[in-house]
Amino acid sequence: MMLNPRQIEAFRAVIVMGGVTAAAQALNVTQPAVTRLVHDLQRSLGLPLFVRRGSRLVPTEEAMALYREVERQFVGLDRIARAARDLREGRAGTLRVAALPAFNVGFMPRAVGEFMAERPELDVSLYGSISSQVTDWIASGFCEIGFVQMPIESAHLVIEPLVSAPAVAVLPAGHPLGAKPALMPEDFAGEQFVSLENSTQLRYRIDAVFSQARVSRRTRAETPLSMIACAMVAAGAGLSIVDPFTAAEYDGRGVVIRPFRPQIQLEVAAIWSSQRSRSGIAQQFMAFIERRLEPFRRAAA
Repeated sequence: MMLNPRQIEAFRAVIVMGGVTAAAQALNVTQPAVTRLVHDLQRSLGLPLFVRRGSRLVPTEEAMALYREVERQFVGLDRIARAARDLREGRAGTLRVAALPAFNVGFMPRAVGEFMAERPELDVSLYGSISSQVTDWIASGFCEIGFVQMPIESAHLVIEPLVSAPAVAVLPAGHPLGAKPALMPEDFAGEQFVSLENSTQLRYRIDAVFSQARVSRRTRAETPLSMIACAMVAAGAGLSIVDPFTAAEYDGRGVVIRPFRPQIQLEVAAIWSSQRSRSGIAQQFMAFIERRLEPFRRAAA
């Protein structure tokens, strides 16, 4: 026996709305149309679904038993429709993001948290590593979107430059050089210096600037991460030059930030696989990150 979905819908509406008139209004059809659909369903099923009491149709016990089964099916369909709508509108699904350490100290976790708060059904995985590792994760499909330091090239990736921001000098709170509006290589002569390790792009570019200026630093400590350098500066281990994203997380926490001249630009790009299309939620996340980077773009300008 093939059931007519329209008849089932009318039957459910009569019970939920409490009458034929209200059901007709809810379905946006005429009252006779609802009555005909219900009568046709009764005839098809061979069951008495409603009895008339005065001007009202009252559901029978058989009708209520049938309604409970119908409702389970409608709830399932509603869930499917809601899930599809949430995916279409970017409120649900999964997203795997990888970012270089400079982004992951505070900027990216905050951005992801805010993005998720607006999408309660969204699941996000956030990973952090050096740019070469992030590139591998995107190329392999382990993550959908990555954020890396430029330059980077790959035939398997789409590369979208996001922001170019200058590295900054960081010094302990109360240090005499904090009185200067900006620092230059000669300001570091004779000062203890916390250096990034030579495994980082920024280290090579910093060394080149000091070499060209013929200024020697007293390097007392090395670390691969700007966040460790900032923490050591706050503890009085010396001065350092780091990316502006990490420095911003330590501003006012025992660290003073000053511009460094000549500028050493840190260029960050978003990457994704050229072999796969970005999901709708990934495109929304990219637009969200673009807006969050505006303060850094204005500062760089």
